[in-house]
Amino acid sequence: MHGPASPGWLLVALCAATGAYCLLRMRSSVEEQRRAAGGEALMGFGMAAMAVPATVFTPPSWTWPLYAAVFGAAALRALWAARSSPHHVHHLVGTAAMVYMAVVMAGSPGSPHHVHGGAGVPLLTGALLLYFISYVLHSGARLVPVAAAGGGAGVGWGDRPELARACRLSMGIGMVTMLLTL
Repeated sequence: MHGPASPGWLLVALCAATGAYCLLRMRSSVEEQRRAAGGEALMGFGMAAMAVPATVFTPPSWTWPLYAAVFGAAALRALWAARSSPHHVHHLVGTAAMVYMAVVMAGSPGSPHHVHGGAGVPLLTGALLLYFISYVLHSGARLVPVAAAGGGAGVGWGDRPELARACRLSMGIGMVTMLLTL
């Protein structure tokens, strides 16, 4: 991210905390939840690494192609999983957005870490922004009734649906922020 370091560090903290919670969710007894949590942990930590302010660390030029390859592989996995679960379509869009941002950052002139206005394909960036803004609004609306219901007693941290939704909402907000700075 470009701009002041404070918002960048807040985004790093949000994404890293989300990734850490997703790792905790991988202890769930439900296999589908474990798989989804693993992909979401990768997204959270990847977004945290991408959001480190350029004033602190400028990664080497090989970092962005590596990001594109890792998230490209995650996108292929999400595409395969989307055959059986529509939830994985969101993972596919998220990983594709990460590939897109890595490619844009790799090709940006001047700074290997951050791009400034006009980089990327405006139509694609706009479409991704619309998707993630819609996702954030929809996820936020779905979160309110679950939180008001109080959750289940005796449910482990990895199996709390309201926390999983809050995790996804946080990553959606982070993705909107990162796309806006693209």
